[in-house]
Amino acid sequence: MAISTETIKELRDKTGVSVMQCKKALEEAGGDIEKALIILKQKSKDIAAKKSDRTFGAGVVQSYVHSSGTIGVMVELVSETDFVAKNDEFKTMARDIAMHIAASNPEFLKIEDIPEKAREQAKEVFVKDVEGKPENIKAQILEGKLKAYFKERTLLEQDFIKNPETTIQGLLDSAIQKFGEKIEVARFVRFAVLEK
Repeated sequence: MAISTETIKELRDKTGVSVMQCKKALEEAGGDIEKALIILKQKSKDIAAKKSDRTFGAGVVQSYVHSSGTIGVMVELVSETDFVAKNDEFKTMARDIAMHIAASNPEFLKIEDIPEKAREQAKEVFVKDVEGKPENIKAQILEGKLKAYFKERTLLEQDFIKNPETTIQGLLDSAIQKFGEKIEVARFVRFAVLEK
């Protein structure tokens, strides 16, 4: 099936990935842009996994202060090279992540950062919720409740406020596919007036 240049351009405008990647995804999807978007999203995860062992050599620190002046965030977004770190799209993404942090107030960067004490405290609370449930599904219900609870409190697991169809990790995976480099949120800090 011949894919028109207009269709390739439309997909490229939506994703920002290379023309060749867009063309291959459209060919695989039989010309269907929606299917091609799904294919590219899946490939972005694979590309991110392949680049996970690379080292960082550059990055940016971006800030966001809410218009009320009562909430401020600083985020460090790192990449492999200055070429990517100095890119305006990269800086904009860092600022968008800072704005997301201001709005969503995550406690942890990634699931692995959650201390065992916090896991145990949450588990104690949710154990009460599963009392009286059938024994064979108690563990599954408890695990589901814990996963949902920590998803809301972990930055990389949260749904991106500007596009709830993707998570912050999904946003980073797409950027890795677009820029061809490993990209990661290294750390963040959020301040709110009178909040400790």
